[in-house]
Formats: sequence, structure tokens, C-alpha cells
Amino acid sequence: MKILFLNGPNLNLLGTREPGVYGRLTLADIEALVRRRAATAGVEVDFRQSNHEGELVTWIQEARGHYDRIALNAAAYTHTSVALRDAIAAAGIPTIEIHLSNVHAREEFRHR
Repeated sequence: MKILFLNGPNLNLLGTREPGVYGRLTLADIEALVRRRAATAGVEVDFRQSNHEGELVTWIQEARGHYDRIALNAAAYTHTSVALRDAIAAAGIPTIEIHLSNVHAREEFRHR
């Protein structure tokens, strides 16, 4: 099993960006935790982060035939990106959306 973990804009600032909302763990800390867990399960993981929507779209498209699953924290693009939604649909790879905060306890626009 190979899983591609994609992280969107501003997640490179985790640990210092609004720690009351997102916590104090850095993206590197989260990656290390996931890698340890994946290793015990015999799962290969690949982590990437970009502040650019188009780069995330390209990575999703290129995942076909290389990854079994995608775990996506699209960050702010979660609420706005038709391009990411279309790339996920076109790739045909089972994809899970990840959030670090409770979107339903935040601003109204994040609820959808």
C-alpha cells in the first residue's frame, strides 16, 4: 500500500501559525508520527506540501498508477477549489480529506 499525503497552503507554518487553532506540532512532526505508524503497518508514505493550487492538482494527476490512496489536507483550498475536486474525481484514487481543526466550529464558510 502506498499513500500520498498532500498538504496545502500555509501548512508549512504549522507550529507557529495560530497554535490555538492548529496546535504546536510542525508539519515535520506530523510527518514523523505518520511515518512511524505507517512503518509498523507496512505502508509506504510520501509527504508533500505546496502553497500553489496548480502544483497540488499536478501531484494528484500524477498519482495515478503510483499510489493506492491519497490523504489530502487542502487547507484553505478545501473551501474554494473546484480544480482540486475535479483532479480527485479524474484521478480515480480513493482520497480522504483531512482537517486539523473542527471546521464546523469555525467560520460559516468553512462548514461546506
